[in-house]
Amino acid sequence: MFTRNDRAGRRWGWPLALAVVVVAGVAQPSATAAPEPTPLTKYRDLSRQAEKLSQDLLGAQADLDHKQADLDRAGQDLAAAKTAGQSAAADKARRQVDVDKFAGAAFTGNAAMNRLSSLLGGDSISDYLQRSSALDLVAANQQRALDTLADANRAADAATAKATDAQHRAQTARDAAAKLKSDIQARQKSLDDQLHQLESAAHDLTSTDREAQHDQGDTPPPIHASGAAQAAIDAAMSRLGKPYVTGGTGPNSFDCSGLMLWAYARAGISLPRTSRAQSTFGTPIPRSQLQPGDLVFYYSPVSHVGMYLGDGKMIHAPDTGDVVKISPLQSQYAGARRP
Repeated sequence: MFTRNDRAGRRWGWPLALAVVVVAGVAQPSATAAPEPTPLTKYRDLSRQAEKLSQDLLGAQADLDHKQADLDRAGQDLAAAKTAGQSAAADKARRQVDVDKFAGAAFTGNAAMNRLSSLLGGDSISDYLQRSSALDLVAANQQRALDTLADANRAADAATAKATDAQHRAQTARDAAAKLKSDIQARQKSLDDQLHQLESAAHDLTSTDREAQHDQGDTPPPIHASGAAQAAIDAAMSRLGKPYVTGGTGPNSFDCSGLMLWAYARAGISLPRTSRAQSTFGTPIPRSQLQPGDLVFYYSPVSHVGMYLGDGKMIHAPDTGDVVKISPLQSQYAGARRP
């Protein structure tokens, strides 16, 4: 026989405990594993990383070119400063000889008394005037010699300062170039390793995957542009289907910034080499005011670029294994510029 408490337990405790178990089961659904990325997704992720490494490498190489140009200019300035210094030193020596001559003359002693004696020794006013004029001429020549010596000293000092500055700039450029060369070697190795992974991942792609890689993308929208923008668009559109190649600048293969570089060169505009450098070229444009021909950039820091066509679409060279194609504007949009 159940006691009152037993009956209460049956009446309230058991269903309540069962409810708790049921609620707990509902509140904690079994975890489901994330779907395994497809071989094409893996390949595109690796390609994306390779493109970033390639753009970084190209940027470092461009920096090295600038530092080498700085070094060349500093070397030229140093050579010119040395030549100017030698000329100034020779001129200074010549001027010093002139000044020394005056220093050894009677003017070195009591010049005022010598002048007075010379003037009083004349026999006439005419002699006085002639001697006075001659002494003034000698004094003027002495002052001119002193002035030219001072000029020669200043020129020599200026040449020395220029040489010192050129040597400092040359050393700074040389140190920076050495650091960049080491950086480039490291970046090149990283890129080579990434491309090796890509090559291995390519073996897992199906024929359908490969077809998707070589698809030229969306249908182009109606394009309304003029001038350089239209010329650049026409040039880029003429490259549809051309393969992406790391470091490619056309006309038959491209990387992302290489396509923009080539297309805008056909329009008479010289862009920087990398997507990151291109992202600082021209005029910044809000996304709401995009026009055909504008450059659109992705990721932070920027490592991909395309050319806007209108209707939310762009033409670009996506990444390794792909071709120049038309695509919608992508995620991780970072801004736009009008060259």
